Amino acid sequence: MKPLAIAGTILLLTGAAACGSDSDTDPARTSPQPTYDPDTGKLTRLTADINGNGVIDAWTYMDGSLVLRTEVDTDEDGQIDRWEFADERGRIVRTAWSRAKNGRADAWALIDEEGRPVRAWMSASGDESRPDRWEYYEGGALVRSEDDTTGSGRPDRWDTYEHGVVHTTAFDEDADGRPDRRLTYDSSGQLALIETDPDDDGTYRRQQRVDP
Repeated sequence: MKPLAIAGTILLLTGAAACGSDSDTDPARTSPQPTYDPDTGKLTRLTADINGNGVIDAWTYMDGSLVLRTEVDTDEDGQIDRWEFADERGRIVRTAWSRAKNGRADAWALIDEEGRPVRAWMSASGDESRPDRWEYYEGGALVRSEDDTTGSGRPDRWDTYEHGVVHTTAFDEDADGRPDRRLTYDSSGQLALIETDPDDDGTYRRQQRVDP
């Protein structure tokens, strides 16, 4: 499973607005363009053409100097497919994106101080209250995930990862909410061991060792 990529568009737009663009493309096209409240003169929005192709693809909403959120149309199909939300310091703390590319978020993540994902959750239905996948990160690296493959509302598959590669996969084969079969993979990703826990006591018994 590929780790989440945190684009940091908020910092891209606000930083470029403050410092000017250093892109090789025309600065007039890539530099964020501000919009101000006509009554208060307060900055309300920055728009930008991130890739410099003449199409506005990012919008950062502001309350003066305070960043609120950024919306991005990464594939320029006219629909927002990424959202970044900032805290009171303008730091990205939460992001959302549309895996279905339909303008609706179906995946969400919490972000740490370094801009790295801490935890993410996904929903095939686009309902954040009914996720069917959960991912957990340490230092920005994916270390484990849980999946609800049956729509029961609880996990029935558990994966652990080492250096970005699946290390173990466990399954709930009797639908009791607990894993009872586990596959272990070697460092190259090859299946090395199959174990079962028929008593659901948390103790796995070797069922089969898989020789290369």
